Amino acid sequence: MTLYLGIDGGGTGCRAVVADKAGTVLGRGQSGPANIASDPDRARSNILDATHHALTEAVGASALGAELGRLRAGLGLAGANAAGAAGRLQLDLPFAHTRIETDAMTTAMGALGGADGVVAAIGTGSVFASIRRGQFRQIGGWGFTLGDEGSAAVLGRSILSYALRAHDGHAEMTSLLADLIKDHGGPSGIVAFAQSARPTDFAALAPRVTGADDPAAHILMRAATQSVARAIKVLRDGDALPVVFTGGLGPVYRARLSQSERWLIKDAAGTALDGALMLARGAA
Repeated sequence: MTLYLGIDGGGTGCRAVVADKAGTVLGRGQSGPANIASDPDRARSNILDATHHALTEAVGASALGAELGRLRAGLGLAGANAAGAAGRLQLDLPFAHTRIETDAMTTAMGALGGADGVVAAIGTGSVFASIRRGQFRQIGGWGFTLGDEGSAAVLGRSILSYALRAHDGHAEMTSLLADLIKDHGGPSGIVAFAQSARPTDFAALAPRVTGADDPAAHILMRAATQSVARAIKVLRDGDALPVVFTGGLGPVYRARLSQSERWLIKDAAGTALDGALMLARGAA
């Protein structure tokens, strides 16, 4: 029996699904982060760990070794757009057939379900993609240091930066900013936090921005929403492509932009794992 493996790997976790030729899901697994650019060794370990869990559920522990090398795999991974990262990982995986693409591609494939459209995937990070007549295009996805506009991580970092500017007198102090400074033990505490904070740590502050009735939060959300809208408009390129919002902050931006833009906004047809299985089936 031919088995297909779909992998959705990002900065916060890795999910795996094993399905048969008819598309029936036989097993699921999950593990830790799988960004193949920032930590390739850890990513490989977590990809295999999630695969083992899914395959064990699908065929049982006794058949795990025999089936692992016959899997046809499609992997959508964070960091796959870093030069050489996908090629190195592909050589180091035990599957019979392997196709590795960015998690943006598998997210778009799953969310659009084979149709044309634009996907705005906004969570801890962000990436924007379109599929038009079978052609995939991506905007963003450059990571926390260089991009991730509108993301939870960038919102968290931005509100802390705003708080420090307010402390210095370069911006108006608001109740939200004052609370953040107090919660971190003063400006020096914010600096100390930022020295070791990961994107997920900054992202934990995002709800204090998206849900706040505060002047500073309003300014940041207005700028972030404009940035998201610009990316979507570039991808639509004048066509009436529908837009799908995914990710933890997807509903936030969907609500804001549905009030200001005359776009056809649709619910996601599927998940990034569905898109990964499409890759796997295409590798057969």
